[in-house]
Amino acid sequence: MKLSKFLFIILILLSSFGCKKKDVSESDFEKDVLNSVFLEIVDSIYMDRRVILPPPMPRIDFKTNKEDTIGYHDKLKRYQIEQDSIKHDKNRILIGVHDFVVNNRINDDKFDLAPFKNNKKFNFQYTSKFPKERFWDIDDKKSKMPVGTITIHKIHFNKTKTSGTLDASASCGGGRCGRGFTIKIENKSGEWRITKIIQTWVS
Repeated sequence: MKLSKFLFIILILLSSFGCKKKDVSESDFEKDVLNSVFLEIVDSIYMDRRVILPPPMPRIDFKTNKEDTIGYHDKLKRYQIEQDSIKHDKNRILIGVHDFVVNNRINDDKFDLAPFKNNKKFNFQYTSKFPKERFWDIDDKKSKMPVGTITIHKIHFNKTKTSGTLDASASCGGGRCGRGFTIKIENKSGEWRITKIIQTWVS
């Protein structure tokens, strides 16, 4: 009787250990997949507050109902020069990444930025390092704040783990502009890639 109880306890312990090991490996698998598509996601959806504002428009003289173009051409020229300088800027683009991967509206796992610290195009920093987004002045193009932020959600895989779907969002900060996306990914010949991006909301 004692032997059967002992064996039963051993089996319970082994099964719980096996489940825990499986959970950890699944979590590691998801992190590896997310890391492999993260740069492609950012490059596809990020918003740059420096280039999001439209060019200046000429003022209307309400007395004559005609365009008041005094000084307008100079403003437009300065705008175009500024946009060109941003496009040709070789400095890394500062992007704020929300600290956690969102799982069912709950901040679940800390997103590890270490694999991307030497990226040549983007300088990724956690948004927690900066003031709340609603306080950002998106009109200040020389601000040291990120040009935009990225939020990543948990990946939902198919049964064979050969494809998956995740939500992501991008913002220019300041609470004035943002977009949401559903992103489909697939493992093609051993490499995870984006297959489709669907915009789900815009603000």
